[in-house]
Amino acid sequence: MSIETQHIEYYDNGTLLEGFLAFDSILTGPLPGVMIAHPWAGRNQAMCDKAIELAELGYVGFALDMYGKGVLGTSTEQNSALMQPFVDNRGLVQARMITAFETFRQLTMVDSKCIAALGYCFGGLCVLDLARSSIQLKGVISVHGLLKAPDDIEYEHPIRASILVQHGYLDPLAPADELIALQQEFNERQADWQVQIHGQAMHAFSNPSANDIDFGTVYHQITDQRSWISITNFLSEVLM
Repeated sequence: MSIETQHIEYYDNGTLLEGFLAFDSILTGPLPGVMIAHPWAGRNQAMCDKAIELAELGYVGFALDMYGKGVLGTSTEQNSALMQPFVDNRGLVQARMITAFETFRQLTMVDSKCIAALGYCFGGLCVLDLARSSIQLKGVISVHGLLKAPDDIEYEHPIRASILVQHGYLDPLAPADELIALQQEFNERQADWQVQIHGQAMHAFSNPSANDIDFGTVYHQITDQRSWISITNFLSEVLM
């Protein structure tokens, strides 16, 4: 195994973005790829590490960028300010995710017909919106993601991607009514979907640095471990 990493610059509507790519250069390509959408703080080191972890499993990992090259929040207030324009304009989410997908699929080491997307928190919203666009993805995984459907976009076609939602039962940022609505939406759009609900888990259960009970963001080790097993099993299934 020889993991190679690269920074990939690309543009969306005039905004310079920078993704992080990781793959095993010993493996002969093209290889199945996994896009990784970041939480509200931006494309941080944790997302780059996740790309490397996926590369070690034989995928091409691509930590995409929603905000712009070098743009990272360092506080709750900054993170919220970075994310809010996308929450308010879900068409912007969809456009930027499609740009990332098109950038990724054109890389020579990537099997363009064998791509999945994995998103955390805000990134969960991003990958679910990519699935909603009916683009040719094999699968999407939302990990403690925001679940509310967009109200500024109308969809008609069935969802092509298989969907896995990893959800904490105690997540205050994705309440039960939104989870129920999500399941109804995906069922109506004929999606192959599954939801795994983890008891005692709050928002950000996979983030070891999350420890804000009042805000509802708390790391939960056993849920982190269990969900990762489910994620790797799901990827093995949809990217086989």
